[in-house]
This record gives sequence, structure tokens and C-alpha cells, in this order.
Amino acid sequence: MSDARIVIVTRKTPFVQLIERWGTRTQAEFYLQTRGQSMDDYEAAHEGFLKALDGVVRQIPAHRRRATVDRSQLDRFIFAADDVVVFVGQDGLVANAAKYLHGQMAIGINPDPARYEGVLVPLPPPLFSAALHFAEEKEGAFTVERRTMVEALREDGQRLLALNEIYIGHRTHQSSRYRITFGGTEERHSSSGVIVATGTGSTGWAKSIATPMKDPPALPAPSDHRLAFFVREAWPSVATGISVTKGIIVDKDKLILASDMPEEGIAFGDGIETDPVEFLSGHRLQIGVAENALHLIRQNVAAG
Repeated sequence: MSDARIVIVTRKTPFVQLIERWGTRTQAEFYLQTRGQSMDDYEAAHEGFLKALDGVVRQIPAHRRRATVDRSQLDRFIFAADDVVVFVGQDGLVANAAKYLHGQMAIGINPDPARYEGVLVPLPPPLFSAALHFAEEKEGAFTVERRTMVEALREDGQRLLALNEIYIGHRTHQSSRYRITFGGTEERHSSSGVIVATGTGSTGWAKSIATPMKDPPALPAPSDHRLAFFVREAWPSVATGISVTKGIIVDKDKLILASDMPEEGIAFGDGIETDPVEFLSGHRLQIGVAENALHLIRQNVAAG
């Protein structure tokens, strides 16, 4: 009988956020009505989330240790090595939390398939119990999908992890100045920043960059041990070049960036600009495939 703790990760619904902002439901509803919107859709989504969460909780055996953590608390929460981590919410919730995990089994529960794609929360609530059994006993019609992550390591040891992509450049996404080294070639750049994407992130920001390109590199799949990088709007000048603007980082390869920005240079992961690593003059980043990976439980295709 397993004694591993079950950690349920959630985030506040837009309905709750509205009430917190305006103090009461009535005030929040009035605010929306003055802008031609209704509270009904927000409330329906909230009720659906609560129903899904309740359905998950009811399947947890009474003897099991458990904890619930909000997304805003992740940077202060300590995960145990044998925790089973359950995400109830949208796909972005998993991306937000992935950097805090170190090999724990992750179960993604989709509370509303009509609202959320379910790429990272692929399971409906009724399958939670079976997925939990698989996480602990490796028995059942499921598999573990090992999703590759990207890592940026600064020269002083600061480390940034992301499941989708890392952005490196100026905080305003323009006039980023740095030196780039890849595949034995080094040059100075002035650009709108650099994106380094995993296979998970290749359906988002990276795809929007690659699609209009004449000859883009083949984007990786989620479990591929490789990354794709893109330089956004590189500017050719007497001091800056455009020969290193895209590529594939494989296995132990590294993309190296050295900052020439005395201020406002940053690197952040998965779109969370409020949690950056500074990238200022004198800083150097090595970006490559992370040792960490997200271990996501998914139902076998034949069983689905």
C-alpha cells in the first residue's frame, strides 16, 4: 500500500479572481455588465472546475496523505521525491509547475475539454483513480510521456528551466544586444530577442515564428531530446550579423549568449515575465536540453 503524498495543484479561476479584485460578486457582476459582459460564463467555468476537483478528491483513499497548492505558492512549496502531482486546470498550469518537479509522476486532469485543449491535462476526472494506480504500480492502460525541458545556465550558477520555451533579450522585446555562439560560429546581434523552444513549446510561440520562414528547421516533438532556437528580427549592420538566426540544439550541444545590454536584459521561461533571470553586460548563458523532464501520465491510444 503506497504512502506517497498526493499533491493537487490548482490555480484561481477567473471567477475567483474577479471577486477578489472587486470585493464581492455583485460588484464584479456590475463591472462586467457596464462593459457588455456577463458573469454567467465565468461562473459556469468555475462550477465546472469545482465539480472536477471534487471528483478527483473523492477518488483519493481516505488514508492517503495529501496537500493542495495554488499556482502562486509553487515557488515556496517543497515537493517530496515520491509525491504524485495532480494538476486540475488548464494546460498552462502544468507548464508553470514543471520546473519545480524532479521526476515525480504528473497526472493532468482536464476539468472542461470544451475550454482547454488538454495537451498537458489529457485525462478526464473519472480516470484519476486508474492513473494514480498506474503512477504507483505501473499497471494499467497508461504510459509515461517524458517531455523534454530547456535549461539556461548563467555563468554564476543561476538556472532557468522551462517546459515550453525560454526568451532571452531586452525586457521590451526590442533592441536586444548580445553575442551569439553556435556550431563554432560567433557574431554580434541586434534583434528582438532569442526564443529557444522544446517540442512542447513548438506548437506555440516557436511555431508562429517558424511558419512564415522560408526554410525553418524541423520543430522537435515533445519527447525529442532536442530544441529549436530562433532569433527574432535580427538586424544586419556594420557591427551586427544575421548568419546565426535559427538552428537545432541536440543532446549536449549548447547555444551560448553573452549580453551587451547594460540594463533591461532578461531571460524568462514559459511566458512568465515576472520571474526573470537578469541578463546584463557581463552575463553569459548556456542554453541546452535540461536533465529534468516532465513525467506526464497519458492514456494509451488504444485504450482511449
